[in-house]
Amino acid sequence: MELTKRLVCIVITLFSLQSQAQEKIPLLQLISEIETKHEVKFSYSAVDVKSVTVEQPQSSSTLKTVIEKLNSSTLLNFKFLTDRYITISTIDKTISVCGILKVDANTPLYGASVVVEDTLNGAVSNNEGEFKLTDVPVGAEVVISYLGYNTERIKATDLWEYKGCKTIVLEEKLEQLNQVLITKFLTTGLQKRLDGSTQLNSETFGVLPGLIEPDILQTIQVLPGVESVNESIANLNVRGGTNDQNLMLWDGIKMYHSGHFFGLISAYNPYLTDKTIVSKNGTSSEYSDGVSSTIDMRTKNTINDDFSGGFGANLLHADAYLKVPVSKKLAFHFSGRRSFTDVLASPTYDNYFERSFQDSDINTSTESDAAGNQSSDFSFYDFSAKVLFDLNDNHKFRANVIGINNNLDYAESNTNNTSETVSKSSNLTQENLGFGGQWNAVWNDRFSTQLSGYYSKYTVEATDARVETNQEVKQSNEVLESGFKIKSNLKINDSFNLLTGYQFTEVGILNATDVNNPNYNRTKKDVLLNHALFAEAEFSNKKTYARVGVRGNYFQKFSKLIIEPRLNVRHKLFNNLALKLQGEFKNQSATQIIDFQDDFLGVENRRWILANEETIPISESKQGSFGLEFSKNNFLIDVEGFYKNVQGITVSNQGFYNNFQFLNAIGSYNVRGVEVLASKTAKRFSAWFSYTYSINDYEFNTLTPSVFPNNVDVRHSFGLGLNYTILSHLEMSVGGIWRSGQPFTKPVEGNETVQDGNNTFVNYDTPNSENLDHFMRLDASLKYSFTISNNVKALLRFGVINALDRKNSINTYFKVDPNDSNKAIKVENKSLGLTPNLSFRCLF
Repeated sequence: MELTKRLVCIVITLFSLQSQAQEKIPLLQLISEIETKHEVKFSYSAVDVKSVTVEQPQSSSTLKTVIEKLNSSTLLNFKFLTDRYITISTIDKTISVCGILKVDANTPLYGASVVVEDTLNGAVSNNEGEFKLTDVPVGAEVVISYLGYNTERIKATDLWEYKGCKTIVLEEKLEQLNQVLITKFLTTGLQKRLDGSTQLNSETFGVLPGLIEPDILQTIQVLPGVESVNESIANLNVRGGTNDQNLMLWDGIKMYHSGHFFGLISAYNPYLTDKTIVSKNGTSSEYSDGVSSTIDMRTKNTINDDFSGGFGANLLHADAYLKVPVSKKLAFHFSGRRSFTDVLASPTYDNYFERSFQDSDINTSTESDAAGNQSSDFSFYDFSAKVLFDLNDNHKFRANVIGINNNLDYAESNTNNTSETVSKSSNLTQENLGFGGQWNAVWNDRFSTQLSGYYSKYTVEATDARVETNQEVKQSNEVLESGFKIKSNLKINDSFNLLTGYQFTEVGILNATDVNNPNYNRTKKDVLLNHALFAEAEFSNKKTYARVGVRGNYFQKFSKLIIEPRLNVRHKLFNNLALKLQGEFKNQSATQIIDFQDDFLGVENRRWILANEETIPISESKQGSFGLEFSKNNFLIDVEGFYKNVQGITVSNQGFYNNFQFLNAIGSYNVRGVEVLASKTAKRFSAWFSYTYSINDYEFNTLTPSVFPNNVDVRHSFGLGLNYTILSHLEMSVGGIWRSGQPFTKPVEGNETVQDGNNTFVNYDTPNSENLDHFMRLDASLKYSFTISNNVKALLRFGVINALDRKNSINTYFKVDPNDSNKAIKVENKSLGLTPNLSFRCLF
């Protein structure tokens, strides 16, 4: 009994001591005790400390231990000024935050983005849904987002690690049918959607081989079935199509121009482009044109509370962007970019210049140029602006403007027979200007409408002054397009949505040529009006996604009606295996042609024209695809077979380098093939492999032979890539591509040229019967992020294209030997050599 009493006394005593150690006292009381005990002085604001309580430290604790404990257990910053004076404030106080993300009580959420607002301090939730961030200002907000779920904004102090990691359940966005299927696809910022399209999120974009910026049109070339046979985004080939068969939209404005440096750099500044959606098939009936693909670029569309922006530069250009909130209802977004290559040339610029102008009238390596008889000056710029006005939560207005410009000045001089020096200047200007506006209205929980309109103007003008003939040729190509669209969304229930709408477009295209010696002038202008009605039903549940639509296009000038059905189905057979079926009919009335290879100084030799339904028909495509998709533990295998037929192409539309280039003929091409993609993503790395096999043939009934390989018939194409996070702020990416050489036509052996009157021409053999050597390239990139101050973050990126400096042939043709008219000489265009680039950016 006595022993029991003693044990009880001991337990009570220990409990009493523990309770005393955990006793909470006012911070002001503790400050007074510390000042007396350690003979120090505190400087503080009474407002900051008056309501704070802390644990009573043990009597044996040193001053340093007590201060460290206070720093970790309060939201105040205790800082020694000297050994005797200590300041207490909330300035520069940072904490560690953590949390556990879930979609319900038991299911963790992997891959969610967790970012300290307006900073680069962020993380991605792991397999258990956990995340942790350090050095977070106490006044900051943490933004948690995952597509398909409502975005959460939580005060950093509510996620303070000292209080324990909080569990956060994200609410699903039931109104968003077309959810993202894979959140990290190949690299951070690339996502795969349920309808098979790919989405690029510029703000969260990671790193891809060779790229130093989130270049939109360079990035999508990682996808199987997307090639550029001559390395130019001005010649983007999607499933065997030509570049003009890609519908380019920027905030709903149709764009007729895609690249700076005549195709080597995307003309769209990515830092205000919020997301880009790429569709190769099964497109929504809302879209027309683009018989090969749809590339829909959308800028940031929300009003932020704080002023933010960024600026940066690389070895070619400098740029900046700003997001300026005026009030909670009004904001302005601005972006601008300009090259400085006309002031300062870099090795990167020299490589790009040589690659861009090697097959033009602009000679870069001739003896006369070395002697100073030729000079060239090239520059480019682009800008955009957006006005965002929210009348209220249900009615929002947006207005946009975008401008793109390339300018080339070229001068040459020559000495004539009288020893007189004759100088001539040539110029090429290329620009696209667009305006657009939208009114988004939500009438109730189930019904919403959007009214939008746009105006787009594309112009390319060239003045070609030729010293040797004293001839001046002026050429211009102008496209004016305007249109409006009204559409409505009716949400029948959480799984079913109905879209209907009407679209009107007017396109006018002008082509003009003016020659002074001999005098010649030709101007042609065409206008085409199009009315369209569209409707589609979209259904989604846990197993099935389906979108079925139809579009009717009426061309007023031709009294022609074209009906276009659309289909997109994805059905999950098992937990990890899904079946995909897509199909579409599309049309296109504006295409590009090449009259002569040396048009527009030979630099931009394509010009836009309109269909006339006689010599130039409206192009119409039919395509279908069927595939299987397996995904498990962040491992994806996607296999898709496809078939595409495009009717209404012309010889001049394809850019032949053979006997057909001066003929008129209407035909078609057929592509059939298989695309394979394997991808594995993890917390620190992602790796992928892609392969495309396709057969692409022309059919022109009036030509002999009538069937032969397409100019962009690339039978085999392989891609490999690896991204790896070396340290928390350091990422690397390395990857390569290998593809079969494209077809070309060689002269008839032993009879290389033919005479036609006073002119001599190359006598070409069977069209596209030969192939270039295979194309191979290895690229690499590094990305390093760091903090300059609390509000300023920085990014340093280094990339190298063609790290092995391989001399790839990207085009081959022949011309008559000027020294022997009976022979033809071979002309080969080469790809970019080893090309490094470096960029530095600041974000605030």
